[in-house]
Amino acid sequence: MAKANSRLTTADVIRTDSKGLLADWMAELRSGGEDPRISQADLRAQAEEFLQLLAAAATSNVDVSSPEWAPVRTFLEGVSRSRATQGFTTQETATFIFSLKKPLFARVRESAGRDPEALARETWRISELIDRLGMHTANTFQKIREDVIRRQQEELLELSTPVVNLWDGILALPMIGTLDSARTQIVMESLLQRIVETGAEIAIIDITGVPTVDTLVAQHLLKTVTAIRLMGADCIISGIRPQIAQTIVHLGVELHGVTTKATLADALAIALTRTGLTVTKTKAQ
Repeated sequence: MAKANSRLTTADVIRTDSKGLLADWMAELRSGGEDPRISQADLRAQAEEFLQLLAAAATSNVDVSSPEWAPVRTFLEGVSRSRATQGFTTQETATFIFSLKKPLFARVRESAGRDPEALARETWRISELIDRLGMHTANTFQKIREDVIRRQQEELLELSTPVVNLWDGILALPMIGTLDSARTQIVMESLLQRIVETGAEIAIIDITGVPTVDTLVAQHLLKTVTAIRLMGADCIISGIRPQIAQTIVHLGVELHGVTTKATLADALAIALTRTGLTVTKTKAQ
C-alpha cells in the first residue's frame, strides 16, 4: 500500500465519505432512542453543519482555542445554549460530540490500511480533538445552565418580595420564606426604589410568612428599617407572633424605636393614623 497514508489527516477522513460518516454518526445519536426534545431533522442539520466546520478547521492544529477553531467553538456554544433551554443534561449535550468518535475511528482504520504509524497518530489526534471539543461543549453548557439558574433565582426572589401600595403614602412588603443576605439586599433595593417612586411616608414590613426569626434575620430586618429611615420614611414591622416575640427577647435583639404589630391590619391602622387619615364605616344604602 502507498505510503501516502502516513500523511493522513482528520479533514481527509471526514471528506472521503462525509455522507457515510454522517449516517453512522446519526445512528450513534439514535442508539438510545429518539429524543422528543429535538427533531431528527434539526439533529441531522446540526450534525451535518458540525462536520463541515470540523473538516475546515481540522487542517490546522488540535488547539481548539486558536482562532482557526473559532467557528467550531461558536457553533458548539450555540448547540449548548439550545440544549440548555430544551432541558438536556450536561452528559446528554456532550454526547453529541463524543458519539462521533466511533464512526471517525472506523474510517481512520480503513484509510490507514496497513500503516500502523498513521493509524496510531491519527487515532490519537482525533481522540484528543474530540475530547477537547466535548469538554468545551460541556463547560459552555454548564456555564449557561448556571446563568439560567441564577436568573431564575433572582426572578423568584423579586416575585417573592412584592411591594404593595396599600394607600396613598403607605407601602407594604409581605415577606414569605427565609430572609438571608441576598434576599435582604433585593428587599431593600425594591422597597427603597418604590419609596422614591411613590414618595411614601410609611413602609410596612409584614413577616407573617417568615417561619423563624433568628439573630441573623433580626439583623437583616434592622438593616432594612435603617435604610428606610435614611430615605425619610417610617417603618412598621407586622406579623410579630407570640413565638417570634419570645425569640426576639431571648436573643436579646433590640428594636428600639421600631413599631411592631401582630397583624398587617393593625399596622395599617397605625399607618393611617400617622398620615392623618381615618377610615369610617358608612351605613349601607
